[in-house]
Amino acid sequence: MEMALFLSSPPSLISPSNSIKPLLFSSKSHFSLSLSNPNRTVRLHSLVSRSSSQSDPIPKPEPEPETPLTITDEWGEKADPQPDPQPTKLADSDPPKDDDEWEEEYVRQSNGSAAQVADKEEEEEDAVADLKRCLVDTVYGTELGFRASPDVRAEVLELVNQLEAVNPTPNPVDATADLDGNWVLLYTAFSELLPLLAAGATPLLKVEKICQTIETGSLSIVNTATLSSPFATFSFSASASFEVRSPSRIQVQFREGALQPPEIKSSIDLPENVDLFGQKINLLPIQQSLSPLQEAVASIGRAISGQPPLTVPIPGERTKSWLLITYLDEDLRISRGDGGLFVLVKEGSPLLD
Repeated sequence: MEMALFLSSPPSLISPSNSIKPLLFSSKSHFSLSLSNPNRTVRLHSLVSRSSSQSDPIPKPEPEPETPLTITDEWGEKADPQPDPQPTKLADSDPPKDDDEWEEEYVRQSNGSAAQVADKEEEEEDAVADLKRCLVDTVYGTELGFRASPDVRAEVLELVNQLEAVNPTPNPVDATADLDGNWVLLYTAFSELLPLLAAGATPLLKVEKICQTIETGSLSIVNTATLSSPFATFSFSASASFEVRSPSRIQVQFREGALQPPEIKSSIDLPENVDLFGQKINLLPIQQSLSPLQEAVASIGRAISGQPPLTVPIPGERTKSWLLITYLDEDLRISRGDGGLFVLVKEGSPLLD
């Protein structure tokens, strides 16, 4: 690094006519400065300046020759190291085509799962509907179970067990919308109904319908039976109250029975033949002899049609019963009581067609 140094002599030595000649020098160079004066000349000998920070250079050690790196595997064999993979300009994974690609895939999978669940539920509903229809077809023609053979009874019991296993209403007593209404009996194994069913099996008397009406609001049940003959139709009922003992069980207490006035038919309609003790009896002559009496029978019917029903109390310990609802949906109910099995269909259901 160069710098300029100006040295001035005492005032007596320097005059306006004196000339100063600067010399450029470095920190490590020889220099001299002369002052010229007409009368006197001053000369400074050269100086040698050495920076204190300078020192003799230290020789650098020579680098050792590089030794090739070896790798020993788990069996003790030496192997050359694998070169590092060269960087690539390609991305690690393919980016989505758009922002919603992965979301659309998730939604598509979710919709697929929901569709599978919906299909499974639909298959289960179809299977239950097939069981219900099969049960109704099996009990058809058995006269509410009175004429059912042992094979038919076994088949009915098997179908009932399958339906009870898939009962869609675990708390039927609380399902008032399905439980309330008028239920028509299709099949029973109740022993106390056998005398009535036996009477309906006679040639001139038929059990038209046995129904049970449930009203959960008033905790009441009314059982009604209707029988028909060639002359009139008879109807009687038994009313009861019930208490809820569990979500599927009720305790029933019968109060009274009622006998409705018979509905006299305007015409007597006898069958042509009846089977009595294994023999066919022709009723056509009786039909012809009763024809003149039809007008009189019609008058009697009109006279008694407006009479109130005859009610009678139901005494005894057998007025108490219990009922367990084992299957319930909007049009089919299966119940088990202390007297047997009951299969009922709600009035107006397609199962009655």
